[in-house]
Amino acid sequence: MSVNKSVTEFILSGLTQDAGKQKVIFGVFLILYLATLLGNFLIVVTIKTSKTLGSPMYFFLFYLSFADACFSTTTAPRLIVDVLSQKKTISYNECMTQVFAAHFFGCMEIFVLILMAFDRYMAICKPLRYTTIMSRHLCGVLVILAWVGSCIHSSAQTFLVLRLPFCGPNVIDHYFCDLQPLLKLACMDTSVINLLVVSNSGAICMVSFIILFISYVVILHSLRNHSAEGRRKALSTCTSHFTVVVIFFGPCIFIYTRPPTTFPIDKMVAVFYTIGTPLLNPLIYTLRNEEVKNAMKMLWCSKA
Repeated sequence: MSVNKSVTEFILSGLTQDAGKQKVIFGVFLILYLATLLGNFLIVVTIKTSKTLGSPMYFFLFYLSFADACFSTTTAPRLIVDVLSQKKTISYNECMTQVFAAHFFGCMEIFVLILMAFDRYMAICKPLRYTTIMSRHLCGVLVILAWVGSCIHSSAQTFLVLRLPFCGPNVIDHYFCDLQPLLKLACMDTSVINLLVVSNSGAICMVSFIILFISYVVILHSLRNHSAEGRRKALSTCTSHFTVVVIFFGPCIFIYTRPPTTFPIDKMVAVFYTIGTPLLNPLIYTLRNEEVKNAMKMLWCSKA
C-alpha cells in the first residue's frame, strides 16, 4: 500500500511563542542539558575506570547513565536550537528518526531499571546465591536483551507512524516529534493506531512499573530479617532506585496510557521525563551513594 506523504517537513511549535520567554528557555535548558551530559559522563567514566565499582549494580548503572545521556540528546539540542530559530522546521526523515531514538533510549532506560531492581532483589533476598547467579556473563546477556527489546519496541512504534499519511497541516504542537502530536496531523482515522500505540508504549510503562513496584515491596518485606546496618544500606540503595522509577514512570504513564488527545500540560510533562529525569538520575545515584562519591573522589584526585 502506498502512503501519501505530501508533507516533507514539519514545524515544531516549541514550548512557547513568547520571545522573552524563549531567551530564558534557551539559557535554562542549555545549562540543564550540559549538566545532564556532565553528570552522566562522570558516572560512566567513574564506573568504567574504578576498581571498586565492579558489582552488577554499577554495571547496570553504567548503562542507565549512558541511556540517560542519549535520551536527553534526542530532544534537548533541537529544543535549544529551535528556541532561537525563526523557522522551527524538521524534515520528515529527521522526525521519524527522532521518534525512533526517543523510544529506543526511553525503553532502554525502562529495561535497565528493571534489571537494577532484579539485581537488588537477588542481592537482598538471595544473598548466598547472588554472586553465582549474577555473573558478568549473565549481566552482559541481560543488557543485550534490553538493547534488542528496545529496538523491537521503537521499530514497532516508528513503523506505525510511517504508515500514516500526512497531507497538511504540518505544525506539530510540541517541541519534538512524538506519537500523540503526529497522530493528530494524520489524514486518516487513527483510533486503531492509537490503540496499538497504547498497547505498546502504554503497556510497557504500566507493566514495567507494576513489576518494579512489586519487586521493591518484596525487597522491603525481606529486610525484616537483616541487621540494622544491612537494612539501612539496603534502604538507601532501594530508595534511590525507587525514586528514579517514580519520577520517570509517572510522566510516561500519563502520556502514553490514555485516549488520543493532548493537553496543554503535555509539553511540561514531556520536559520532565525527557530532560528532567536524565538530569536527576546522576544526582540521586551519587548524592545517596557513598561508594560512587568515594570512587569519584579517588578518580579525580588521581587526575589532579
